[in-house]
Amino acid sequence: MSNDNQPNEMNSMDIYEVMKHLPHRYPFLLIDRVLDYTAGEKLTAIKNVTVNEPFFPGHFPHRPVFPGVLMLEALAQATGILAFKTTEDLPSDDSLYYFVGIDSARFKKPVEPGDQLLMEVEVIKRKRDMWKFSAKASVDGKVVCSAELMCARKDIA
Repeated sequence: MSNDNQPNEMNSMDIYEVMKHLPHRYPFLLIDRVLDYTAGEKLTAIKNVTVNEPFFPGHFPHRPVFPGVLMLEALAQATGILAFKTTEDLPSDDSLYYFVGIDSARFKKPVEPGDQLLMEVEVIKRKRDMWKFSAKASVDGKVVCSAELMCARKDIA
């Protein structure tokens, strides 16, 4: 008997697979695991927020809050993985996916150490190397951040 709430292991990615699909590294790699994805359509990923994050001593010393801009970056990283999975490509020294736009960003609730950020991104449209995504992050089933994100692949070599 299958459990529909469990991710499809064939479409999940552990941290090692995530690192193959993103050029980011500590302290800027903000995806811990991909739970599920459908190439060309959508992706669900998680970020485990710990008190050991390097920005918490300054944001804020007496009440650590995960910065909203980093929630948007984590969502953008999820879109990058989806784009690479869709194009069946990997990051290279010759090109990168850049975060090029944010529309309708909203922050609904603070994210604190101990929270697990569940990120869901969905392709709205793609035109050549330009992508537009619907993105939302939630904690315990409550949306904490949402936005429309644009990314573009650029040659850098």
